[in-house]
Amino acid sequence: MAATTYVCSVAHVASLLDEDPDLLEAIISNDDNLSYGNIVSVHIGPDDYITALTNDGIEELRDMLVSARVSVEAWHGFLNDFIDDPEIITRIKDQIPR
Repeated sequence: MAATTYVCSVAHVASLLDEDPDLLEAIISNDDNLSYGNIVSVHIGPDDYITALTNDGIEELRDMLVSARVSVEAWHGFLNDFIDDPEIITRIKDQIPR
């Protein structure tokens, strides 16, 4: 396995994947949702950090989202299983499916 030499912020990943940043934040807020080491905390100050993803993490997240969107029922089930915030679930469900 090659060493990780860069990571991408969740905001950047959201733009790459054309996804809602809050949705991605909610998914990766549970580090069990992606393989160990694919979610990285980057300290940007004494008590402040951002969450970032490795390239493998971006691919794993992309695959997860594609698999979840096989049907409207599967997508809604995915949202209910992986997202704890009812506001985000409602907002994402109200968006036009891809």
